[in-house]
Amino acid sequence: MIRAVLFDLDGTLADTARDLGWALNALLAEHGLPPQPYEAMRPIASHGARGLIRLGFGLDRDDSRFEGLRQRFLDLYDTHYADDTVLFDGVPELIDGLARAGYGWGIVTNKPMRFTDKLVPRLGFPCPPAVVVSGDTVGVPKPDPKPMLHAAAGLKLPPEHCMYVGDAERDIEAGRVTGMRTVLADYGYIADSDTPDSWGADLRIAHPRQLLDYLPTLAL
Repeated sequence: MIRAVLFDLDGTLADTARDLGWALNALLAEHGLPPQPYEAMRPIASHGARGLIRLGFGLDRDDSRFEGLRQRFLDLYDTHYADDTVLFDGVPELIDGLARAGYGWGIVTNKPMRFTDKLVPRLGFPCPPAVVVSGDTVGVPKPDPKPMLHAAAGLKLPPEHCMYVGDAERDIEAGRVTGMRTVLADYGYIADSDTPDSWGADLRIAHPRQLLDYLPTLAL
């Protein structure tokens, strides 16, 4: 029986790509490099600083310059983390519907606490999440199962009574290894190079409100 729904944040509940993209382009400008178009940044936004720095600078975290760029990116994002970020269309109705039907809900994100703790209260959810687990809450991010298990424990539920909704392969992997039912948010930040058909999600939704149509059958 599904008694609670857990969500990824960036690309699933909230459209954060424009603020993340602003931070990347501000960082690129500091280094005299041309800006990246929004269309190139949006599919990468779920991968956070690592993915965006790779896009803009062609560097990965094993490069000696990466950590300095990452820290500066985060500092820039901290000045612009909620300027253009909004909930995806249909998310308020979804959260309201879950609450009315008696489901608990929460967030498991790889976003650092320094942003999650400030952003979530500003997003205007109809009711607050019962639990919020950030990328550094338990010391490891998804796809490690620890954040998922921590969220389920916070809801006082076994993982198999939870559903997890996300837009990235690591989301589906983390949900599956903990025994949660998994849902892929097809409207999220999925790149053309991704292969979502191979991720093994139990369900796929093209719009947040679609989840409300599935839940009555999954609660049995």
